[in-house]
Amino acid sequence: MLYLDNSATTPILPEVKDKMLTYLSNEYGNPSGKYYQLAVNADQAIKESRTHLSKLLNSKEQEIIFTSGATESNNMVLKGVADYYTHKGKHIITSKAEHSAIMDVCEHLETKGYEVTYLDVDQYGRVNPDDLKEVMREDTILVSIMWGNNELGSLNDIEAISSICKEHNVFFHTDATQALGKVEINWDELDGISFLSCSAHKMHGPKGVGALAIRSDQYGKLIPFTPLFHGGGQEDGIRSGTYSVHNIVGFGEAARIAKKNLDKNRKQLNKLELRLREILNEKFHDNIAYNSDTKDKLPGVVNVQFIGLNNEVLLKKLAPIIAASTGSACSSAKPSHVLQATGLDLKAVRESIRFSFSPYSELSEVEIFNEL
Repeated sequence: MLYLDNSATTPILPEVKDKMLTYLSNEYGNPSGKYYQLAVNADQAIKESRTHLSKLLNSKEQEIIFTSGATESNNMVLKGVADYYTHKGKHIITSKAEHSAIMDVCEHLETKGYEVTYLDVDQYGRVNPDDLKEVMREDTILVSIMWGNNELGSLNDIEAISSICKEHNVFFHTDATQALGKVEINWDELDGISFLSCSAHKMHGPKGVGALAIRSDQYGKLIPFTPLFHGGGQEDGIRSGTYSVHNIVGFGEAARIAKKNLDKNRKQLNKLELRLREILNEKFHDNIAYNSDTKDKLPGVVNVQFIGLNNEVLLKKLAPIIAASTGSACSSAKPSHVLQATGLDLKAVRESIRFSFSPYSELSEVEIFNEL
């Protein structure tokens, strides 16, 4: 079977697994302990992982806060900023093509008296920065726009969006879960970004661990907000809870490998995507339509409509040889709100499938599509 659902999750790399096993067996210390060697070793392992992730993000080490995943990071920012800065305003801006970990939180905040503006997106799921300018208000406290779309692969103009937010002195949060390890992220250069969420299991790391990057000022102080969890002094009091050392170690190792292989992986993903498009065009001609763009996108993500074929029926037929999806794994039970936001009708949405590659896939494996 060819696994093409890497936007949903990825297999752990052998090097990542091997490093994690050490901290599931011999090195079992709690890094919050003191003096004894098991605790010191665990603490050092977390520091090393923080270094690897900061290098991948091009951020400062102290700006990295470990969480259970991007969903927690997203909740932490939206709820935490809303609560802490409610005296400054109760207006939040996001887009209609965000992941449910943003959309659902925004809907929750609306029940608490916050006003949320949902920006329209173009046919590929991108926000127009000019639209953001138009809806900025004096009481806007936060903008949350994803870096790369999980269903279409489209990249938002993060540089432009961050500049607009900086100009208006508004916090900007971006969910970079899909972009991490696939595109260059220059946190230090894009100082209009206040917060960045990411997760390990989308880049061949373990499930159950993610991070939140928080902008620091010239004195090293992080942007303050209300913590999601209370109950301990871990992560400078921003995220309480005993460290999941083995998962954090796995995240760090995955980040180290992703940084090392970034250019090579990007080239391989582009080759895989190009070959897939060639085969689909040869076999299906006018019976398919691409929902994904060919430029300004994450490499290796292709969303395609098979005209006249229900996607659930097609996925079941393909399941023995190809693993793919209709879109976000978190919203698989209902038609994609992302595709609907791009203007597709329900019929087209129900005929669309997402194929997402791993850079560790072989070009020869794509030839399986010739057997369809």
